[in-house]
Amino acid sequence: MAGEKMLKFTTVSRDMPEKRPPDLRNKDFGEIYAEYATAKAAEQASRCSQCGVPYCQSHCPLHNNIPDWLRLTAEGRLQEAYEVSQATNTFPEICGRICPQDRLCEGNCVIEQSGHGTVTIGSVEKYITDTAFEEGWVKPIRPHAERSESVGIIGAGPGGLAAADMLRRQGVQVTVYDRYDRGGGLLTYGIPGFKLEKDVVMKRMAQLEDGGVEFRLNCNVGEDITFDAIRGKHDAVLIATGVYKTRELDNPGSEADGIVRAIDYLTASNKVSFGDTVPEFDSGELNASGKKVVVIGGGDTAMDCVRTAIRQGATSVKCLYRRDKQNMPGSQREVQNAEEEGVEFVWLSAPKMFVDDATQMNVDTPAPISGPLRGVVVDKMRLGQPDATGRQSPELIAGAHYVEEADLVVKALGFEPEDLPALWGVEGLEVTRWGTVKADFTTGKTSLDGVFAAGDIVRGASLVVWAIRDGRDCATAILDYLSQSDAVAAE
Repeated sequence: MAGEKMLKFTTVSRDMPEKRPPDLRNKDFGEIYAEYATAKAAEQASRCSQCGVPYCQSHCPLHNNIPDWLRLTAEGRLQEAYEVSQATNTFPEICGRICPQDRLCEGNCVIEQSGHGTVTIGSVEKYITDTAFEEGWVKPIRPHAERSESVGIIGAGPGGLAAADMLRRQGVQVTVYDRYDRGGGLLTYGIPGFKLEKDVVMKRMAQLEDGGVEFRLNCNVGEDITFDAIRGKHDAVLIATGVYKTRELDNPGSEADGIVRAIDYLTASNKVSFGDTVPEFDSGELNASGKKVVVIGGGDTAMDCVRTAIRQGATSVKCLYRRDKQNMPGSQREVQNAEEEGVEFVWLSAPKMFVDDATQMNVDTPAPISGPLRGVVVDKMRLGQPDATGRQSPELIAGAHYVEEADLVVKALGFEPEDLPALWGVEGLEVTRWGTVKADFTTGKTSLDGVFAAGDIVRGASLVVWAIRDGRDCATAILDYLSQSDAVAAE
């Protein structure tokens, strides 16, 4: 087949046109790749059965009209496919890259369930949106009419940006406040570039800025500006901070140098990819090069850490997880990718303590660490009875422990919400017993009038696609709130 021929020679003939088939010798590599990608996208899209019950759509948090844009792609109507995709998803090029499709749309594809392999929905979504940017189909944000109302959004992550996009398209004046020096939140600094290229995020940031969204970066609410000042400046406020507080270890020796947080490790790596100077990376503190690395955790953040360590040139990378592979919270596809890249998974294992040269030989009697980190004492576990969620609870196997050598340990145990009422000095903002902001799950309304919340700060640590969904829902609710306020003012 022609597609197979293209795949064979494009990997070796980028600079050797004479080795290409005669009909392709006058084309550059980009043209050949584009033709191949177009053919593959159409081929995959044509496999969609257009089933009567599109489980792919119902299992997508955004309820994207997947069958229709697959059909349009198969017919070569890419611009229309992009428009259908964009209608329900603010950032399809991002979801196409980082959504756990194996747990959402692709995992519920009828063809997949019948044993014939899923339609690669995420890859097609990525392709049509990348093509849309290249062809100029992604139009600037130009509201039909400007409105006088303004909305302040705290957090430039996917939830906040999705809301900013929808509000700005309706002419609302939008200001986004964020603690980092670039927008994007975890899209920019938490997810590695090999999964989500940073220029992809920056394109959307540029589109929002060009469309009139104002960004106040390097702005810490509670320090550089008060929450009350933001409320006083805007007609409505959206809290979309995400959750950044790392779950900590309290094992003996956990304060030792060489034990770092996943968010710090990933942020440093991403900053370096932008060309920034990061002293902690240059010193080796947040750099895995030449080190034996142990990552503790089993979620997608842990997978990002182990795969980053491989790329930084670690001599070995091991992932400790207290349950087995079948009970991991992260994407199985990500685990497979990590295994193929050389990561070793140590299942049914949990850290007992951390040791240096002086304490390695006395693991049964914890002692303070005074020298460089040398390893993790690992307790072996077994799975016991299911917990309240149905997952089997890990149980300690008494006396079954050993030392896993390590120069760098990355804690990827998940994230918790910061105490926003205390951090911002705001009274009346209700939170749940888990510390998340208490908000209506449909509208995002909080206990404070005119204040809404969306994304992980409401749900707890979750998926980017859910943050986008929440941001869009909150934008709709905020528009209703502004309209009602205008109606009351007019009476």
